[in-house]
Amino acid sequence: MFEHRSTFRVRYGETDRMGYMYHGRYAELFEVGRVEALRALGIRYLELEERGVLLPVREMHIVYHAPARYDDALTVITRVVSMPNVRMLFTYEVRNEREDLLTEAEVTLVFIQAATGKPCRAPAWVIEKLGPYLR
Repeated sequence: MFEHRSTFRVRYGETDRMGYMYHGRYAELFEVGRVEALRALGIRYLELEERGVLLPVREMHIVYHAPARYDDALTVITRVVSMPNVRMLFTYEVRNEREDLLTEAEVTLVFIQAATGKPCRAPAWVIEKLGPYLR
C-alpha cells in the first residue's frame, strides 16, 4: 500500500451557513491529495497527458462522519491499495488536528487514451513507480 499525507486549512469562504466546510469542497481535497500522492511517486498528471493518457474520475463514494469547520487544519490521507490496470482506486481519510476522522472516500479513475477516448491499461512506467509499494 502507498500512503501520502497532505495538509489543508479550511478558509472562511469555503464554509456554508452552518459553519461547516461545504460538502462539494471535499472532491477538491481528494484531487489535491491524489495529485500530490502521485507526484510523490514520480507520476505527474502533466506527464501522463503529454504521453497521451488521461485519468478522469469514474466513480466517487464519500461518507461524512463529522464536519470540518472554518480554520480547521485538515490532513488528507491518500492511499493506493492495489495495483491499477484500467482503473485506479484511491482511498481517502480526512482528519482534523485532533486526529478525529471526519470523512472517508473512495475514488475510482480510469486510464483513457487521449487520441481515441477509449479505456487503456495503466502505462508500464506508472506500474513501475508503484511496484515497490504494491504487489
